[in-house]
Amino acid sequence: MLDYVIALCLLMLGIALILTLARLIKGPDLPDRILALDTLYINSIALLVLFGVWLGSDLYFEAALLIAVMGFIGTVAVAKYLLRGDIIE
Repeated sequence: MLDYVIALCLLMLGIALILTLARLIKGPDLPDRILALDTLYINSIALLVLFGVWLGSDLYFEAALLIAVMGFIGTVAVAKYLLRGDIIE
């Protein structure tokens, strides 16, 4: 039973990733695209963690942690660029 639920959740997260990618490409404004990029990496973290649970491997959790750190740094850098026009002061 748990295998079917995890497979269904993987499918739903895959659809969410595709829809978020469409918003990233189509987004009307730059802030909408930045928000879509944040959502994209959060969905990818959830997908990796769920895939790690499904396979029973710890490697996917480490990859999800790496994506979380890089996504946070990227979001802070883009927000700083939008506010000040420069990343490094």
